[in-house]
Amino acid sequence: MLLSEQSYKKIDREVAKYPPDHKESAVMAALAIAQDEKGWLPPEVMQDVADYLGMPAIAVQEVATFYNMYNVKPVGKYKISVCTNLPCALSGGEHAGHYLQEKLGIGYRATSADGQFTLVEGECMGACADAPVMLVNNKRMCSLMSDSKIDALVEELKK
Repeated sequence: MLLSEQSYKKIDREVAKYPPDHKESAVMAALAIAQDEKGWLPPEVMQDVADYLGMPAIAVQEVATFYNMYNVKPVGKYKISVCTNLPCALSGGEHAGHYLQEKLGIGYRATSADGQFTLVEGECMGACADAPVMLVNNKRMCSLMSDSKIDALVEELKK
């Protein structure tokens, strides 16, 4: 068992939401719980989730690699996803992404030398009217991201 007892209890609560013969339905929640604890999903953690849910490891890996919110390699302390779907791109998302890349000194799918920031392109975050949109660590949505709001966000996260 690679996760804490507390994480397994959280996974059990997710599993309880489904019929007993469909434990695998909790795979997305289980991966999120594991990632919250570990910071990313190394192969051995994905195997552990698969074993715990009684499903093939390849099925867990398929889920983890399909969705942008799962980290299958180490990331910085703050993962910033910039929505690059067309509505956001046309409403300043492309500029915001370039501005953030220059500010952090990294490109997409890269981590800053100090390990603080990882920058990724994100798919639709469901907030087109608030474009450009960014998501910090898959949990905090930042809307209408102007240069000054990006500056303030980065300074806040550096503290």
